Amino acid sequence: MTEMTLGKSLNAGLRRAMRDDDRVVLLGEDIGALGGVFRITDGLLDEFGPKRVIDTPLAESGIVGTAVGLAFRGYRPVVEIQFDGFIYPAFDQIVSQVAKLHYRTQGRVKMPITIRVPWAGGIGAAEHHSESPEAYFVHTAGLRVVAVSNPEDAYLCLRQAIASDDPVVFFEPKRLYHHKGDVDLDAQLADAPPMGLARVARTGTDATLITYGAMVRTALDAAAAAEDDGLSLEVIDLRSLSPVDYDTVSASVRRTGRVVVAHEASREAGVAAEVIASITERCFEYLESPPLRVTGHDIPYPPAKLEKHHLPDLDRILDAVDRVMDRPNSLSGATEPGMNGGQR
Repeated sequence: MTEMTLGKSLNAGLRRAMRDDDRVVLLGEDIGALGGVFRITDGLLDEFGPKRVIDTPLAESGIVGTAVGLAFRGYRPVVEIQFDGFIYPAFDQIVSQVAKLHYRTQGRVKMPITIRVPWAGGIGAAEHHSESPEAYFVHTAGLRVVAVSNPEDAYLCLRQAIASDDPVVFFEPKRLYHHKGDVDLDAQLADAPPMGLARVARTGTDATLITYGAMVRTALDAAAAAEDDGLSLEVIDLRSLSPVDYDTVSASVRRTGRVVVAHEASREAGVAAEVIASITERCFEYLESPPLRVTGHDIPYPPAKLEKHHLPDLDRILDAVDRVMDRPNSLSGATEPGMNGGQR
């Protein structure tokens, strides 16, 4: 095991994939000489050269369109979208071409394209640099959508995405780029958990917290705080947003009977809504209370000074837990001893 940051683990995953398969090529803005805005591709140009690490013009539609052409010719392109909010110019290419070509050609053409997206908030960035567009792509048939939460998953899931014959939108939580964890750099893909498998990040018995990306750390902090209050919370890291591993999710919900789903993206028609609807279809008779969402607000991403009020935090998650547990909470108007005389 090697301790490294999530950013370094992504760099190691790209390097390993490029060494294993010379059809893997990288495309993106400033990914070569600069190594990318977040330095995820640092050093790869020196090792693999400009024919495999390609600095592109500032044109996301052109970048993804080029990747489609490369995939047609048997390459396995990895595209970097510099920031999450810059993916929209490439939306037509991703939804109309990347997601459709395998189906349109009755399986004769594969689209082994990985689209890497530095994603979501928490770094005090400006508008268009802190967005959570995952629901658009989850809604699009023909795409796999992955969101990693730790260095080990980042290393393995990125390699799995590149090796997959399906197009993968690969979300990387930019506020975790510098967080460290142990990574097995010698891990074989054949021995790794499938890319579409959810992870039980913490076991519990009283309620299930379901989330993904950077929110996994927030959920784990909430579970640790709840333990001091006598509650046992299970935390599920979805990892894959499309498809969702509902076997793991349903097994947890049937044990606990109570569910809170959290994400940074806006509430309206978000991933949480789909997960809760699917849980209700599969586990209705096991539910002891209505499932709840804890999300970002339905507004454009706010200025940096207001970011902390927009992102779901430990207190908002714990308040939702209190609601599903029928404990005093912000909506009940009740107060709880030991909470500074106020509501959570």
